[in-house]
Amino acid sequence: MKVYLLYPEREWANVGRYADDRAIIQDLGLKTLFLAAAKEFEKEDGKIKLVREADVFLEDTMKKVMMVPLRTREEILYRQEILRDCYQNEEFICALYDLSGRILREWDRLGRKVSGKIGSPTPRSLVTKIHVLQMFVSSLTELGRLLAAHGQRLLSRGLKGLQERLDAEFSQELRSGLERILKDVAFYASENEHEETTAGNVRMVSKPKMVLGCRIGDGLKLDGLCLHSLATESRRFRPSGGALGRAQEYFSSLTTASFSVRKGSLLREQADKLEYELVCYIISSCEPFFDAFSSFFDQLHFQAAFYRGAINLGHYMERFHVQGCFPQVWERGNLRFQELKELVMAIEQRTNPVGNTCCIEDRQLLVVTGANQGGKSTFLRSIGIAQIMMQCGLPVAAESFASGIYPSFFTHFTRREDSAMNSGRLNEELKRMSQIVDRLEGDSMVLLNESFASTTEKEGSLIAYDVIRALTEAGVEVLTVTHLLTFAQRLYAECSGTAGFRRVEGEEAGKGEGAKGEGAGKGEGAGKAEDAGKGEDTGIGEEAGTESAEPPFRVELFCAQRLEDGRRTFKMVQHAPELTSFGLDLYDKIIPSPK
Repeated sequence: MKVYLLYPEREWANVGRYADDRAIIQDLGLKTLFLAAAKEFEKEDGKIKLVREADVFLEDTMKKVMMVPLRTREEILYRQEILRDCYQNEEFICALYDLSGRILREWDRLGRKVSGKIGSPTPRSLVTKIHVLQMFVSSLTELGRLLAAHGQRLLSRGLKGLQERLDAEFSQELRSGLERILKDVAFYASENEHEETTAGNVRMVSKPKMVLGCRIGDGLKLDGLCLHSLATESRRFRPSGGALGRAQEYFSSLTTASFSVRKGSLLREQADKLEYELVCYIISSCEPFFDAFSSFFDQLHFQAAFYRGAINLGHYMERFHVQGCFPQVWERGNLRFQELKELVMAIEQRTNPVGNTCCIEDRQLLVVTGANQGGKSTFLRSIGIAQIMMQCGLPVAAESFASGIYPSFFTHFTRREDSAMNSGRLNEELKRMSQIVDRLEGDSMVLLNESFASTTEKEGSLIAYDVIRALTEAGVEVLTVTHLLTFAQRLYAECSGTAGFRRVEGEEAGKGEGAKGEGAGKGEGAGKAEDAGKGEDTGIGEEAGTESAEPPFRVELFCAQRLEDGRRTFKMVQHAPELTSFGLDLYDKIIPSPK
C-alpha cells in the first residue's frame, strides 16, 4: 500500500535536498520554524494555548521536508490541496498522526528487528510475529474507520486517494482471511505464553500443552501413537475449518483414546516441534504483508507529521495575528507580494511584524540599501523564508505571494569571525561564494546579505559588482542587501534607465512599535535621502554616469525608508541608493554640530 500524501505518484525519499541546506537554515533562522511546528496547540474559549512541548519527530520531519524543494507547480498545488483539507479537518490529521505513531511505538516495543525475521527458530520471535500481525490488522481496520468517518469532508486528491487505496488493497476479503489465520494461531501467542522475570528483565517463554493419542497393542505395549491436540486438552482453541483445526481432525481420526504427555517426555518434544513447524508454516504465508505494512505505517507517520507540523505553524501565525496565504506559482523572474512578514521574527519576538509590499517583474537583481536597523536584512529573510515555504507546499506569512520555483537556492550572509575560520573574513566569504558557484544548477536564486563588506568600500564594491555580474549573466536571480554605496551607485548609474527604486523604513526591523511608527528616534541609521552620494569617491569614473543602451542588469533598487523626523518605518520603498549611517546619527547626538 502507498500513502502518497507528499507527492502525487511517489513516496517520500530524502533526496534532492538543497545543496547548502545548513547555510540556509542558519542564515534564515529556520530552526525556529522547525521547533514551532513541533509544539502542539489547541483552542479553548477562542484562545490558542500550548498543550504539549516540542515533539522531536515532528521537528526533524519539518526540517527534512522543508529542505527538499518541490520542483513542479503540480506538486506544490497537490500539497496545498491536502493542507486545505487538514486545516478544515484538524481532528482528522491529528488522529492520523497519533494512530500511526502509536502503531510504530508498539512495534518498537515488541522488537521490530526480531519481528522482521520470520525464519528465526525461536518461539519468542514467532510469538512476536503473531502479535505484530494482530496489531497491523487491527490498526488498518481502525484507519479504515477513521477515513470513513471523515471521508465526506475530505476533498483533496491525496486524502481521498489514500482512502480508495486502503479500501482496494485491504479489502474485506483480505481482512477476513488474515483474521482467520490469526484465530488459527492465537493459542500459540496467548495460551502458551507467560512472562518470566529474571534479574529485572522480562522475557517471553512458550509452554505448549500437548495431548497425544495411541493404541495399546499386544503385551500392553503402546502402538499407533499420534498427536491428538496441538495446544491444550480443550478443543475450544481449535477453530473448526482453520488450518490447525483440520490438522487436529486428521490426527484425532487415528484414535479415540488420549492421554497427557508428562513434562520432559521425548514425545512431548516431538509434539512441540510439530506444533511449532505448523504455526511457522501458516505464519510464513503472511510474510509478504509484513514488509508492506511496516513500510506503509512508516510512510504514513512521516507524511502525516508534516501536515501536523503545518497546523502547529498555522496556530503560531494565528496566535500573533499574522495573516497567511497559499502562494501562487509563477514563472521565474517574477516576484510579487503584499504585506509579506518575517515569520521567524514573529515567533521569536511574539509580535506581528511590519509587512512589505512590492512587485518585481522581469528583474534578475534586487538591491536594498539604506539605514542601519531599518529592516533591510529582515526584508531579505522574509523573502527567503517565504520562498522556502512556498517550495515545500506551505502557506506563507503574507496577504498574497507569487514567485517562481528555484530548486537551486543559496544564501550568503555575512558572519562574525570565529575560531572555525581558517583565514580572514573576506577570504572566507570568497570561499563560500566559490562553493555556491560550483553548486549552481538550473533555475537558481541567491540571497546576499552585506556580502564583501569586510574590506574597503572600493575593493568590496568592485568584488560585489564582478560577482553579481557573473551570477546574473549565468541566469541566476540575485537579491542583495548591501552597505557598499559605491557598488549601489554604479548599478544606479548604469541601469537607471530601466530600473525602479525603493528604500527601507524602521527601528530594529519588524518590532511591533515600528508598525505604528513609534519610538524609533534617530538612533544608528541611515542618512537622509538628500545625503545620498555625498560619501566617498565612487571610483567608477566618468563613464559610470553615462546611461547604457543595454544595461548589464535588469535591476530593482530599494532603500530602507526613513521619515523626516528620523523614525524608521521598516518599509522598503523605491529610491536611489542611500548611505548607511554607520553610527553618524549617534555621533551627531553625542557631539552636536555647531549652530
